[in-house]
Amino acid sequence: MLINLISSEPISFLIAFVSVCAFSLYSFIRGQANATKIAQLSQINEQLQNDLNSERIAIAKLQAQNEAHQARIQALHAAHEDKLASMNASEQRLHTQFENLANRIFEEKQQRYTQQTKHNIEAVLAPFKNELDGFKRQISEQHIREGQERASLKTEILSLKALNQKITEEAAALTNALKGDNKKQGNWGEVVLERILKESGLREGHEFETQMSATSEHGKRFQPDVVVHLPNDKDVIIDSKVSLAAYEKYYNCDDEAEKAQFLSQHVASIKGHIKGLGAKDYQTLKGIKTLDYVLLFIPIEPAFLIAVEEEPDLVTMALNHNIMLVSPTNLLVALRTINNIWQYEYQNQNAQLIAEQAAKLYDKFVGFVTDMEKVGKSMDTAHANYEQAMNKLTSGRGNLVRQIEKFRELGVQPSKRMSQHLQQLSQDD
Repeated sequence: MLINLISSEPISFLIAFVSVCAFSLYSFIRGQANATKIAQLSQINEQLQNDLNSERIAIAKLQAQNEAHQARIQALHAAHEDKLASMNASEQRLHTQFENLANRIFEEKQQRYTQQTKHNIEAVLAPFKNELDGFKRQISEQHIREGQERASLKTEILSLKALNQKITEEAAALTNALKGDNKKQGNWGEVVLERILKESGLREGHEFETQMSATSEHGKRFQPDVVVHLPNDKDVIIDSKVSLAAYEKYYNCDDEAEKAQFLSQHVASIKGHIKGLGAKDYQTLKGIKTLDYVLLFIPIEPAFLIAVEEEPDLVTMALNHNIMLVSPTNLLVALRTINNIWQYEYQNQNAQLIAEQAAKLYDKFVGFVTDMEKVGKSMDTAHANYEQAMNKLTSGRGNLVRQIEKFRELGVQPSKRMSQHLQQLSQDD
């Protein structure tokens, strides 16, 4: 067949032969190249297998390490959870202890505050109570004294009559010694007046003064025998310088005609003394706030009585000159009355003083109670401010505690942790 082809178509045969040769050569060359490439690929494959084995070994090691790390992480996580639970328990215990401590401190402070308040109130009221007790004691003592004085008043009146009789007898005994000497008679009157002042209970230098010098509006100096002080800055002047020379003659005379003459002289002497005493105008003396009348003291009771009996208008005349005639009997009664007035005045002064002190103590007590109310309101305000501040910390979605905790959640690692109680409050809201 091949010969047939060559013989029939030489050119075509040549071409076919060349093509077959070329194809054979190409196939040979290609087979050589594939063998080389296959060898190279086999080498590469072997290298890759080695690398793969190495990577598998490395992966196995890494897996082992990873498992070890996972186990360690789990152990650390478990330890962390235990520690966190312990810390939470400790924090809860501390919170409970702190709350108990705060409550105990508050109770102790409240108890001390209550005790101190009670002590302060007792300290404030103690002087008031003492003053009231003293006032009650003074009132009781005064009632006792008044009862005793009333009981003894009758006895004193009786003794007054005896004293007057004694003074009269002494006056009669001294009449001969005086013998018309006005100086001695004046001294005798002052002695009797001094004795009556002592019997009255008045105190010299307190309720009365003797031989007190004073100046009138015209610059003339006077020296009243006695100035008796009254409450409300009033004074009573007592004069004892009346002359009893005519009465002495009347007393020692046996002739009725002469006795009548001496009696008229005695009345005239008293009238003259009334006019002279009224002319002195003691009401105008500086430093003495006298009443509208002056007491003219006649130291011998019979001399006073016989003059008034002889001249009934003598008392009226004296009053018209702002003079009041007094004998030892009615002068002692008057001075006793003044002494009682002073005793009531002293009681009123003490009562007024106690009332003023009680008012001051009451004002202080009211001020103390007001301050205590202010303290209570301040405590309420402080508690309200505390609640308001805590609400700002823990209330609302954007409260401060929650915002601060976000820093820790974002990775900030502070040295201290927020109170679990505050965190719980912030989460609850």
